[in-house]
Amino acid sequence: MTIVSMTGFAEAHGSHDGARWRWEVKSVNGRGLDLRLRAPQGFDGLEPAARTLAGERFKRGSIQAALNLDAGEGARGLRVDPAALASAIRIAREVAAETGLAPARIDGLLALKGIIVQDEPLAADERARAGRDAAILESLAAAFDALVRARAMEGHKLHAVLASQIDEIAKLTDDAALLAAAQPHALRDKLAAQVAELLAGGTLAEDRLAQEVALLAVKADVREELDRLRSHVQAARTLMASGEAVGRKLDFLSQEFNRESNTLCSKSSDIALTRVGLALKAVIDQFREQAQNVE
Repeated sequence: MTIVSMTGFAEAHGSHDGARWRWEVKSVNGRGLDLRLRAPQGFDGLEPAARTLAGERFKRGSIQAALNLDAGEGARGLRVDPAALASAIRIAREVAAETGLAPARIDGLLALKGIIVQDEPLAADERARAGRDAAILESLAAAFDALVRARAMEGHKLHAVLASQIDEIAKLTDDAALLAAAQPHALRDKLAAQVAELLAGGTLAEDRLAQEVALLAVKADVREELDRLRSHVQAARTLMASGEAVGRKLDFLSQEFNRESNTLCSKSSDIALTRVGLALKAVIDQFREQAQNVE
C-alpha cells in the first residue's frame, strides 16, 4: 500500500431544474482537517452536510470547496437594492453639503458595491430547495471522491520520493558506522602526535596514553545514535507500508532523525564522519519537508 498526499485538485458538475453548477475542490497540507466552503448567498445551509462528506473521506488537509452556480437563461437578473441606494444618496448629499463638491452622479452611485445585486436562483418552496440541495451535495460528494483519487495519485509519487530519501538515510548511517569504527585508532594517533609535540620529543607511558584515548573514545562514541537512526529507518518503512494516515508520525520521526544526526555531528572527531553527518542532516531536512505533505 502507498501513502496519501494532502495536495490535490478536482471538480464536478451537476444540474437540477434548469440550474447548473460546478464544484471546484482543492487541498493543501494542514495540521488537521479544515474545510472552507465558498457558496453563493442563500446556500449557507450546505455547510454542515459538506463537512460530514469531507470527514468521511479525509483525515487531514486544508480543503477549499467553491460552488459556482449558473441558473440558466433568464433565471436570474440584476436589481437595485433600494435600501443601499438610499443610504448612498444620503451620504453623497451630506458630503456635497459639507465640502461644496459637486453631488455624486447616478453612474457613480450605481458602481458602488452592493447597490446593484444579482438575484440568486433560490427554489420556490422548501421541497424544491431540498431537492436542489440534495443534487448539489451529490455532486460535491463526486468532487470529493475525485479529490481522493487525485491525492492518492500524488501520494504514489510522494511515496517514491520518501522511500528514496529513507534509503539514502540508511546508506549514510552505514557509512557513518564504518567511519565511527575507526575513530578510536584515529584518536590514539592524533593524541600521540599532540603529546609528542608538547613533550618536545619526550614520551608518555603507554598505559596513560591508552587511558586518555579511552576517555576520548567514550565521549566520541556514536553507536547509540547510529542504532537509533537504524531503528527510525525501520519505523519509517513500516509506517509507509501500513496504508494509514501516517503524516504526523512521519513528521515526528523526521525530528528524531534530526536529533540523532545533530548529536552524531557534535560527537564526531573526524572530518569524514562530520561530512557524513552533514549529508544526513541535508537528506533528513528534505524528508521532513516531504513528510509534511502526507495525510
